[in-house]
Amino acid sequence: MSSENLSSNPLPTKNTIGDQVKIALQYVMPKHAVSRLVGKLAAAKMGWLTTKLIDVFINAYGINMSEAKLKKASNFDTFNDFFTRELEPGARTIDPDSNTLCYPVDGAISQQGDIVEGKLIQAKGFNYSLTSLLGGDSKSAEPFQKGKFSCIYLAPKDYHRIHMPMAATLREMIYVPGELFSVNPLTANNVPDLFARNERVVTIFDTEHGALAMVLVGATIVASIETSWVGTITPPAGSDIFRWQYPEKGVDAITFEKGEEMGRFKLGSTVVSTFAPNMVEFPPEAGPQTVTRLGELYANLISDNNVK
Repeated sequence: MSSENLSSNPLPTKNTIGDQVKIALQYVMPKHAVSRLVGKLAAAKMGWLTTKLIDVFINAYGINMSEAKLKKASNFDTFNDFFTRELEPGARTIDPDSNTLCYPVDGAISQQGDIVEGKLIQAKGFNYSLTSLLGGDSKSAEPFQKGKFSCIYLAPKDYHRIHMPMAATLREMIYVPGELFSVNPLTANNVPDLFARNERVVTIFDTEHGALAMVLVGATIVASIETSWVGTITPPAGSDIFRWQYPEKGVDAITFEKGEEMGRFKLGSTVVSTFAPNMVEFPPEAGPQTVTRLGELYANLISDNNVK
């Protein structure tokens, strides 16, 4: 990927009138209020009505419930329970090779490649700032400059738990308030700085091969984002950025094995991962629209970058 791919001047896109209306509505609708309302409904125990809503959702999106641990709509007390459903044992296999990373989620790649001049590609003609994505602190962004990134979109039909692509130790978590635009492909192709302007939770890890960041991006009607170490992340409303530091060693260190669950989305969104320079190489056949499945080959580690 060359710097020519990172033009700051958006290129024109061909949208239908219907698409233009959908995009325009996102700028004017009260996205936070709508999301809070949907979140309350998704967390409510409404008996037969919850079961009916889940059945409608399963049929509308063609969700494969045969791979879920609980297979019937009536097994779930709330829509959130259904949306963050657990897979049955054996539904996904974690790549055991210690020289590879595995996909952290089911979804589809939006963009991935090099971080060039501190920028990541969002879509053709759109790029956004690494520093902004990670919460505005250049020190947090420094380990990833000239590294690589990958953005994976989770559609409503996908499994919505997030797992670790490699063994790692948590170093920092950052909550960044922001907008709640949809993160579907239409919006990604038309709303500048989408992933650096939406509300998000940034998680930064140390690994034996370099720094890893996983950014969990919120979106319209995403009721909440959870991590395995604190649960639902709900700082006070406002414009303040919140940061949490974690010990690197000792009994209080938070460590993960490859494939271990680290978080979940209540309603869909996107995960943006960034990697230190000379840390990983993506398979050449993987790129935009490539379908991802938790546990399958994501990237190869570059062996001469071990930092043990």
